[in-house]
Amino acid sequence: MPELPEVEVTRRGIAPSLIGRRVTNTNWRVPALRYPLPSDKTAQFTGLPLLAVHRRAKYLLLEFASGHLLIHLGMSGSLRLVSPSLAPAKHDHVDLVFGSGKSAIALRMHDPRRFGAILWLEGDAFSHPLLNVLGIEPLTDEFTAAWLKKSLTNLKAAIKPTLMDGHRIVGIGNIYASESLFRAGIHPAVPAGKVSLKRLARLVPVIKETLAAAINAGGSSLRDFIHSDGSSGYFQQQYFAYGRKGEPCRVCQSPIREIRQAQRATFFCARCQR
Repeated sequence: MPELPEVEVTRRGIAPSLIGRRVTNTNWRVPALRYPLPSDKTAQFTGLPLLAVHRRAKYLLLEFASGHLLIHLGMSGSLRLVSPSLAPAKHDHVDLVFGSGKSAIALRMHDPRRFGAILWLEGDAFSHPLLNVLGIEPLTDEFTAAWLKKSLTNLKAAIKPTLMDGHRIVGIGNIYASESLFRAGIHPAVPAGKVSLKRLARLVPVIKETLAAAINAGGSSLRDFIHSDGSSGYFQQQYFAYGRKGEPCRVCQSPIREIRQAQRATFFCARCQR
């Protein structure tokens, strides 16, 4: 599933080409993805310029004067900027066309598993039930060791799945939780409430650095994720732990181990992470 870095890379990829341009046409090739597509709301934004492209957690919000288009990539979705005349592939389900003539460009959503979503939101988009339950953004100044320590007070759950709880902290998916804990030297099974403030003071900047490095590398392209221009991310080349079961630790040469936590694979080094 695309995580925070992949969604932020997508936002940065599409925003410069689309902001200020007007929606001139839409093509809804299926009636629904995870939810019914807002084909009946097309008139609400057709002819209007795109004002901004925001990211909240793993959601993109295309802002118009009349409301927002909320987009979630699901497990296998991607957005590409293509010519509207380019024939759609099998799983190219939606085109939003901006501009006209030779300068027209389509924002095309590809989603083989159809777990993605596009919704039309009016009013305060951030009060929508999908967004108003979300936790703190990890790349903001508000995300500090002191905040995290208070949030984890008395929690018996392991630190790794706790970091992945989007009601507490958004966007730290399986890959980046494993990588951040490795880089901070914290064992993924340690009870969250027992991680000291000193160790959290190391973990918080490492989370920010790991996410920022992934964004700068274009995210991780493991299966379905591609950039808006069709290229791939390469942060997977920098992994210390994720997906490296049995391979030597890049720091101490001990074999990387794998355990299951909350039905997800967790990778770690038993020597480097305590």
